[in-house]
Amino acid sequence: MTEFTVDTTARCQLVKITHDVQSAVTGAGLKDGLCIVFVPHTTAGITINENADPDVVFDIRSAFEKICPWDAGYRHGEGNAAAHVKASMTGSSVSIIVEDGRLRLGTWQGIFFCEFDGPRSRRVWVKTLPA
Repeated sequence: MTEFTVDTTARCQLVKITHDVQSAVTGAGLKDGLCIVFVPHTTAGITINENADPDVVFDIRSAFEKICPWDAGYRHGEGNAAAHVKASMTGSSVSIIVEDGRLRLGTWQGIFFCEFDGPRSRRVWVKTLPA
């Protein structure tokens, strides 16, 4: 397993980590198999989406804020309930096929770490499984 950190600078932020994940796959020497990317945090998540147009990331963040605003009278005493809900919406892991040592993503796809309770320093775990 490989671990790397993501340092975020805002409360809600999507950070492209495709290159970091590919580096983990390359470092593991995986040629063909599966790559699992896992975020061990309850107020952060992970997703795969378009990486070509930065407006998509802006729109995703905006939609999260509209669907689940920060101050909506939640009962969770710590004050970050919206972050927990958003993390549940994205999920904590994604799986990506690896062929010939490369992540098998679509033309416009990228892997994004989703921060919902930042800024923070977060961990991402990458596990590779041979075919």
